Amino acid sequence: MPLIGGTAPHWRTQDTVAVIMRQVIIALIPAIIVTYWFFGIGILINIAVAGTTAIITEFLALKMRGRPVMPCLTDLSAIVTAILLALCLPPLTAWWITATGAVFAIAIAKHMYGGLGYNVFNPAMAGYVAVLISFPDALSHWQAPNIDAINGVIPDSLTTLMFALTGQLPDGLTIDAISRATPLDTMQTQLGMQRTPAEIISNPLFGDFGKRGWEWIAGCSALGGIWLLIRGIIRWHVPAAMLLTLAGLAGMGYLVDSSRFPGPGFHLFSGGAMLCAFFIATDPVSGAATNKGRLIFGAGIGALTYMIRTWGSYADGIAFSILLMNMAAPLIDRYTRPRIYGQSDDSKTTTP
Repeated sequence: MPLIGGTAPHWRTQDTVAVIMRQVIIALIPAIIVTYWFFGIGILINIAVAGTTAIITEFLALKMRGRPVMPCLTDLSAIVTAILLALCLPPLTAWWITATGAVFAIAIAKHMYGGLGYNVFNPAMAGYVAVLISFPDALSHWQAPNIDAINGVIPDSLTTLMFALTGQLPDGLTIDAISRATPLDTMQTQLGMQRTPAEIISNPLFGDFGKRGWEWIAGCSALGGIWLLIRGIIRWHVPAAMLLTLAGLAGMGYLVDSSRFPGPGFHLFSGGAMLCAFFIATDPVSGAATNKGRLIFGAGIGALTYMIRTWGSYADGIAFSILLMNMAAPLIDRYTRPRIYGQSDDSKTTTP
């Protein structure tokens, strides 16, 4: 009696795209909650606008491509992209800027390359860079965290909602009165004024590493990332390589000249380093595929981030580092793929 078997794979995992994306959303909840605690309702507005726009754009792109709609809409990948994009934007962001980033992320960075699994660039970072370059002034409007309530300049929920919908503030209130520089912006600006990192961080608005509030968001992003590692959703190679490289270069700079270069703690807990390391750089599609390649990929992001932050014109540089390494990922995979059993290093078949 002949045995008829189906095509491979015969051993199937229970981790579908929707299951993985659901775990990622769960892991992002601590960072979302802490961002809401320190910066108010703006983050929720960003998520709502980005999520709605991403779903509509995904639907239209699938229809135009003649692809089945429901399986792709329910895999939650567009929602994850929207949340990551929203977390990178200031809480005081007009809705059309958030929507522009979401449209670019889904329509251009994702579907123009063939959809999920074929995108060369990380969609969330591509969308963020698109609006960062197009609206640089608007993306500098980070409001002060609620622990910095100086002269009553913290905008309430109604003011934030009004700004998101209209781009306008109530009479008598200007954007300069309610916005504050990020810790990376503060460091970059004041280093240019010949102040030392120790003097800058001594400001009471700074905590143990970065500005108060920011370091808590970074810590919660790391906590969510550890959850993903425990669940086996991501692997340790990219986060470890990126964070160790960033910390190592920062440590070397600090040892060489502590009056010009801030220490590792500042770089790790200010800006988007933790969010990037665990949630963005670990994207399996736009990153390296081999274990050795993941180490190189993560180290490259860490090194580029440090160089852009230290000598570049952008205060953070995380998004540009990821996109640059996305371009390098195919080459990294080519030179780090494991040798096939039965072949020599020069890819010639060995003689038994």
